Amino acid sequence: MEGTLKCSANYVPLTPISFLERSAIVYRDRVSIVYGNVKFTWRETFERCVKLASALNHLGISRGDVVAALAPNIPAMYELHFAVPMAGAVLCTLNIRHDSAMVSALLKHSEAKVIFIDYQFLDIAKEALKILSKKNTRLPHLVLISDSYHSCPGTSEILEYESLLATGRPDFPVIRPNDEFDPISLNYTSGTTSTPKGVVYSHRGAYLNSLAAVLLNEMLSMPVYLWTVPMFHCNGWCLTWAVAAQGGTNVCLRSVTAKGIFDSISRHHVTHMGGAPTVLNMIINAPVSEKMSLPGKVSVMTGGAPPPSHVLFKMEELGFNVTHSYGLTETYGPGTVCTWKPEWNSLPPDERAKIKARQGLHHLGMEEIDIMDPVTMKSVPADAKTLGEVMFRGNTVMNGYLKDVKATEDAFKGGWLQSGDLGIKHPDGYIELKDRSKDIIISGGENISTIEVESVIFTHPAIFEAAVVGRPDDYWGETPCAFVKLKDGCNASEDEIINYCRDRLPHYMAPRTVVFEDLPKTSTGKTQKYVLRQKARAMGGLSRKSKL
Repeated sequence: MEGTLKCSANYVPLTPISFLERSAIVYRDRVSIVYGNVKFTWRETFERCVKLASALNHLGISRGDVVAALAPNIPAMYELHFAVPMAGAVLCTLNIRHDSAMVSALLKHSEAKVIFIDYQFLDIAKEALKILSKKNTRLPHLVLISDSYHSCPGTSEILEYESLLATGRPDFPVIRPNDEFDPISLNYTSGTTSTPKGVVYSHRGAYLNSLAAVLLNEMLSMPVYLWTVPMFHCNGWCLTWAVAAQGGTNVCLRSVTAKGIFDSISRHHVTHMGGAPTVLNMIINAPVSEKMSLPGKVSVMTGGAPPPSHVLFKMEELGFNVTHSYGLTETYGPGTVCTWKPEWNSLPPDERAKIKARQGLHHLGMEEIDIMDPVTMKSVPADAKTLGEVMFRGNTVMNGYLKDVKATEDAFKGGWLQSGDLGIKHPDGYIELKDRSKDIIISGGENISTIEVESVIFTHPAIFEAAVVGRPDDYWGETPCAFVKLKDGCNASEDEIINYCRDRLPHYMAPRTVVFEDLPKTSTGKTQKYVLRQKARAMGGLSRKSKL
């Protein structure tokens, strides 16, 4: 349009680096990070990040290089989320449950030039580098994140985090992205069914999803955020950057326990936290001796797996306000939010909890979400029963998969990100997940949602955790097999649980088999259903013609 001009006065590439720069001024003397007796202000956090960026630059890190980190929710991990992009580099946060072989494989794939290692995982890192050295691969610099309470013998020759930071210049010119589509981070998928894929996030997407996280968490300025979501998982659902945008206080928690959660809430007057449904389940089933009255309302964002309505109901009873979000690694974590409507307040508590368990609609940073037929790419009717695939489109969808053009093209086929999740659309437009496409059970021609069956099992008073998969059946093809963990001190038999489900579900949906054992989990709290499917297959097929 005549008279307009795109220039530095009206266009600056979006980047969450700007959140820290602003908070260092506006909230300079407010506490930014708390970890035990360690405290920093926003001014100190900014200065430390600039110096660390400078030190990385001195190590030879330049624009586009990958810097890896293997660490829990500690101050150094938070600082790396700003320092690495301030050096122009790309942060790759690794899952702390990976073994040496996987760490080695991901370091090789990402071509990381530096890896920051928490003292707790030093042996894993050393073994990973040993594996890499046998493959004639260039080894990354290893930087140890030590702890004043723990000594690490034999590490005198290894770079140490605080010592490295001290070599940095406080006047280092921060390197900003040339283009807001430039990568800011690399997040590997869980790899539960295949080799992990490297999901590339951009400065633009991280900026927008961080602001969306502020909105969907209803964060006012200066919130107090308790880190129960792993920072390595989707960059802490982008809340690493979001808390900085609001000048909040990050309360770091190395290991997540119910006692640690209640103690932190009480001591620091936590206003916000997050976690997978397993974290919520841990909270509601905490011993009475560990539970404390909340000093104020605590807003909790849950995601990672569909939360059972029973768990949401119990969380509300304790005084937590739970917001349900849904997304993928490929959507920077949260992609939807189940926005609450005032007319639902008059519903009975159990009905409210069931509505809260829906995945809702896309948040303001995402352009669109829909349930579509993956063959015709047409929307399914909003009848709350027609099954389709969940698909995303918008600015908070990944750039693509690192070094995997075909996988990227397949994911974006038809101009949408295809999630692989199956769901329905309600008349009000809200979506509800029914299953992963690989988890749906087809029994005698009927589709069975494992999520629905699990939700019923969870309401049994003796059940602590539950997961349902298909078990081969000579007559029906496959039937539901439930793996359950009982609460401490509780008892229940296989027949009791089967009959409990039959009283509340169509008979064909009730489990035919119940196995009592601990459920295998990923580090983000998701049940590893592929492990349970293998166990169910190993049990062999049921041969009896059980009645529906």
